[in-house]
Amino acid sequence: MIGQKRKKRVGRGPGSGHGRTSGRGSKGQKARSGGGVRPGFEGGQMPLIRRIPKRGFRPRFKRRYEIVNLGSLDRFEENSVVTPERLKELNIIKKVIGLKILGGGAISKPLKVLAHVFSKEAKRKIEAAGGRAEILGQEARGPKGKAKK
Repeated sequence: MIGQKRKKRVGRGPGSGHGRTSGRGSKGQKARSGGGVRPGFEGGQMPLIRRIPKRGFRPRFKRRYEIVNLGSLDRFEENSVVTPERLKELNIIKKVIGLKILGGGAISKPLKVLAHVFSKEAKRKIEAAGGRAEILGQEARGPKGKAKK
């Protein structure tokens, strides 16, 4: 057992150096079996987690989107298909979670854009340039936007 520390064996008599009270001192909450204070307890002082101010709320099931402006899509060739995977390859977006296209900037060529959400302005500009705006994952959603089983 080179390089490994032996486990401390307590309660094995006075000769071991860890007998009788087994290194727990005498009496008190910490000396008892199962004894001790809960995590975060500071002896009756207001605990740190309760002293610091609480701000905001992060919804657990909120849909998060990567946002792209139309101006960023003008680098694609005419009549090409723009997908979230393609945008990730070109480092326009970081993650393929959900894609939202906004109407910032101009688009001069017809493109087929596949995204999860489009702003009204973005959809209007894509169609005005002769392209198509198709919504991804819509077929699996119900009338209120909830996923069907």
